[in-house]
Amino acid sequence: MNLAFLRPLFDRPGSWVSVYLDTTRSEQNAEHEIDLRLRAMREQLTARGADPATINAVEDTVHERPYLPGRHGIAVFANGTDVALVEALPAAPVAGSAYAEPLPHVMPLLVQRGEEISYVRVLADRTGGDLDALSVGGAPRHETVAGTETWPIHKARAGGWSETRYDHSVEETWKRNAGDVAAAAVDLAETIGAEVIVVGGDIRAVQDLIAKLPKRWHDRVVRTEAGSRGAGADETALDDVTLRAIADTAARHTGDVIDRYRAQLGEGGASAGLTDVVARLQRGQADAVLLNDDQSSTDKLWIDPDDPTVVAVDEQALREAGVQQPLRVRADAALVRAIAGTGAQLFLVTPEQVRLEHGIGAVLRYPDLPANR
Repeated sequence: MNLAFLRPLFDRPGSWVSVYLDTTRSEQNAEHEIDLRLRAMREQLTARGADPATINAVEDTVHERPYLPGRHGIAVFANGTDVALVEALPAAPVAGSAYAEPLPHVMPLLVQRGEEISYVRVLADRTGGDLDALSVGGAPRHETVAGTETWPIHKARAGGWSETRYDHSVEETWKRNAGDVAAAAVDLAETIGAEVIVVGGDIRAVQDLIAKLPKRWHDRVVRTEAGSRGAGADETALDDVTLRAIADTAARHTGDVIDRYRAQLGEGGASAGLTDVVARLQRGQADAVLLNDDQSSTDKLWIDPDDPTVVAVDEQALREAGVQQPLRVRADAALVRAIAGTGAQLFLVTPEQVRLEHGIGAVLRYPDLPANR
């Protein structure tokens, strides 16, 4: 998981308010229920010493959110009167949570958000295609591609001596149009750094389009018969295929990093346990951190409030490094801050996937230098 989108939060010292709220408005009394949730949030934050102006800024943000159908939630992170980040949650929180702490409490967001995968989705027919794309941290993109060939597009039905030649011309039209869509899909995929291309729609168009893709993309294509370009067509099945493709790609990433961790561990080169991983982050040596999400953990770490890359298990270590006012904060918040600050990747894993000492381990960018003999 790339945490670059969180860096603006960690670049700002000071007290943070973090709120997770159910913002579902599908019921008749939804607005009243949201007001009750906001009132409970205000009481929680006030009891924890949050600035009233910050609480007001969060409330205003919730009220200004546009209507969305179905159940969902929102995560809001505010510093002073500035709302620095607002993220929609795909699932409504079971219970609202509000925090006033030295660092933003982002772990619940990361658990719901999961790893983002850049992708392109193509909905094709024999005249062209609709392309939708999403890059990591980017805005959705949409393109409509009209094939350059518009005739002949339908095969003859009447028969006759010229039918075979006419039908061959129709098939060549389909292939050329598929080539136009394939070229646009590859261009878009390479522009956003896509890891998967999902192709759905007309069966023949899908077949021709995939055949036109460069070989380097063949192992990153997911083919489906779901979807139609017809007006009012239901895209639910195509959405489901796209979500599965993204999830499968993310799962492969996690599997790959677990394999790297085990290989390095077997060679004595991986980092294991909280103390060692923190030291590696401090040196900028961690490439990927594997972490068990444990919201009940009471572990604490020390940070430099002015430098997102500085973290330690011991206050004295920071003072000796010249940090004047070290802060003691919840360990998961400090770890996420250091991971984002050093450009490492985060992978949330379960104990069933890999056993980690103290619930944490790291794959290293480079091994330790051998000791002088």
